[in-house]
Amino acid sequence: MIRLLLVDDQPLFREGLADLLLLEEDMQIVGQAGHGQEAITLAMQLLPDVILMDVRMPVCDGVEATRQIHQRYPWIRILVLTTFDEDEYILQSLQAGALGYLLKSTPARQVASAIRTLHQGHSQLGPTIAARVFSQLQNPPARKPESFQQFSERELEVLGLIGQGKNNREIAQALHLTEGTVKNHVTRILAQLGLRDRTQLALWTHRHLG
Repeated sequence: MIRLLLVDDQPLFREGLADLLLLEEDMQIVGQAGHGQEAITLAMQLLPDVILMDVRMPVCDGVEATRQIHQRYPWIRILVLTTFDEDEYILQSLQAGALGYLLKSTPARQVASAIRTLHQGHSQLGPTIAARVFSQLQNPPARKPESFQQFSERELEVLGLIGQGKNNREIAQALHLTEGTVKNHVTRILAQLGLRDRTQLALWTHRHLG
């Protein structure tokens, strides 16, 4: 059973979302919060598996709540569910530790699927959100930053293609490698940087390639 905490300052939206998610046999709503500070308190008390977090809220916004919860309880998965798709909110939320970012217009079935994906430790970005993140990773710098000197030339090629939003199959085709080889390169890069997934890797590339 996936234990959920819903965080949104609109009670009607929270209740409606709770009703829809309770139709899923593997999900349980353990708590609801109306702002970020309440979310931090309930996260400590309830230790949910996944938190659905809004961005703009009174008292404490979703980005700060995500940052504090992730620092204290890094095993809790946080999925941002909001109406706001501004680049600033997206990047700040992911950098704060959110593992996913969806818009409230996302169908309930897809939200449920995203929750399961996060619960398994994987990231989940809405299609338009992913495009917004990866669109910022297109222009490489004129010189290689020192942070990249620990990588081989092949790993740098893989890293550059990840920064363009390509998946393992597309990278394998572009570099004439097997998908298994690409997966091994990605695993090694993540280990070298101490990152948990491709979303964090894309954000790391954004910060260092700017």
